[in-house]
Amino acid sequence: MNPSRLFIAALLLALPSPGRCDDPVAPWKHDVRIAPVTADQSRHTIHSYYVANPESPDGSRILFFSSTDASGYVGEVRMIERATGRETVLAENVHTEDAHRVACQQWLSGGKRVAFHEVVDKRWRVVVVDTQTLEKRVVAEDRQLGFGRPDGDLLPLYGCHWNPGPYRDLYLWNAATGEVRSALKISALEAQHGAWLQKEFAGKPTSVFFPVLSPDLKRVFFKVAAGNGGDNYMAKSASHREGLVCCELESSRMLWFRERWGHPGWHPDSRHIFEVGNLLFDTGSKGTPPSRVPGVPTLRGSHPSVSPDGLLMVTDGLSDGLGGKPGEWGIQVADMRGESWVLLHSFDQTKGAKSWRRNDPHPAFSADGKRVYYNVSDGPWSRLFVAERQ
Repeated sequence: MNPSRLFIAALLLALPSPGRCDDPVAPWKHDVRIAPVTADQSRHTIHSYYVANPESPDGSRILFFSSTDASGYVGEVRMIERATGRETVLAENVHTEDAHRVACQQWLSGGKRVAFHEVVDKRWRVVVVDTQTLEKRVVAEDRQLGFGRPDGDLLPLYGCHWNPGPYRDLYLWNAATGEVRSALKISALEAQHGAWLQKEFAGKPTSVFFPVLSPDLKRVFFKVAAGNGGDNYMAKSASHREGLVCCELESSRMLWFRERWGHPGWHPDSRHIFEVGNLLFDTGSKGTPPSRVPGVPTLRGSHPSVSPDGLLMVTDGLSDGLGGKPGEWGIQVADMRGESWVLLHSFDQTKGAKSWRRNDPHPAFSADGKRVYYNVSDGPWSRLFVAERQ
């Protein structure tokens, strides 16, 4: 889509929608096919996160974490062909942090590679697999994996949030060159926001946590963490994590800062960040209040993201406010201009993987915007579903 149209779509949030004939939600209101991604229903099948589309850039394959362990965080990184259902194991005996984001598995280099992270003998590492040869390469040790872009070659890396050691900065691995470089030093954040860091983290050393690259690969947002040391990463108290920082990668310049972290995701224009509460923040304009998508009910526990063309949003959350049963979650698609929305699927989300940090639906659009992928935990297994419009 033309970048100017993406920008306009992000800003036209207050236009009235009832009765209009250009409702982009309309195809999602009728004849939507909803089904599990795999036929084998005797295991966990989990996609990693709402900021990562599990479908390959060409739409032919789907990436997921497969596990027969009750916890859901020990298993295999797999891909499945959409046309045939044939599965390929990319990595086995993968131990992860939890069933919430599992191995943070994600496409890279236009689908030629898949990246994930794992822990081996209490030491974390980031691994990249060639999807044709299945050759694996350890690209970084003592670090974890943020989220890059499926059509790009850059992977954001960071030190273990509970005990980063010397790796407190933001790092980038480049698939084209094989090099890892420090892209942003935590000292730059300390120099600019030292007073807030002191207040929020009580003087503890901080580090970059959970970086996510923008669609154009020119910006990154991340959270800040202060670890409690040791090697116990399976605890909510392993580190204190807060704040939302946006930077320009080329210049390492801080562009935008917010003291609170919800569940942010990039708008496809690479300038705006979409957040919990259906809020759209302009990272190019400091101090400007966010826009809100009008007339669309906010689901509690939501993980919102924007479609690749910038016209729609999808999110998950407790649907009791919309008439759902206690513990029932829903997948909601809505017009980014507001008013028009639909609840695609409601389901029990109280079961599934028995992880210390539970698995959430984490809906994400396919690259062509015709499918939404999400996890459902309505039985003994957390399962990857897809909703596809006509």
